[in-house]
Amino acid sequence: MAEQKPVLSRSEREAKIKDKAGLVIVFMALFLAGNTYIANNFSSTAQTNLLKASNTYGFYQSKSIKQMIAEGQLEDAKKDKDKERIAKLETKIARYESDPEKGEGKKELLAKAQAQEAAREEARLHGPWLTFSGMLFQLAIVLLSASILAVNNKMYWASIAVGSVGLALMAQGYWLWF
Repeated sequence: MAEQKPVLSRSEREAKIKDKAGLVIVFMALFLAGNTYIANNFSSTAQTNLLKASNTYGFYQSKSIKQMIAEGQLEDAKKDKDKERIAKLETKIARYESDPEKGEGKKELLAKAQAQEAAREEARLHGPWLTFSGMLFQLAIVLLSASILAVNNKMYWASIAVGSVGLALMAQGYWLWF
């Protein structure tokens, strides 16, 4: 004859679910903390690269203005036929356009600013995934707490599913597989 499982009282079921859910809450909170740290790191990287790109474009613009002033002075020097001044100004203008030695020519500054923008955009791609992941971890914690209060195993397993999706989104947010 098949043995029947004894029917557990509410307090026995509550104790059983508290043990399981309490441990899972700890892990969900740990994942949430890690997710928040990673998200803040990518956000900080995006913000830093935004500021760097802005500063580099400002430097590029100042070089452009100085180059235009030098070109105006070159026109004056050509009118005056001052060969020494013409040579100095042409060298100066060429250095404003490209200065690979110092990396401060317009050509180098533009490339640097574009690289900083690309790094910013790459860091920003992580944000939505990590935001949704954090939301799911919070939802899983709420469901786990509710499963304890309601002594409901279905809520417990639903929270495990929600937390698993959150973990998958966190991995996607970190590694950007697709």
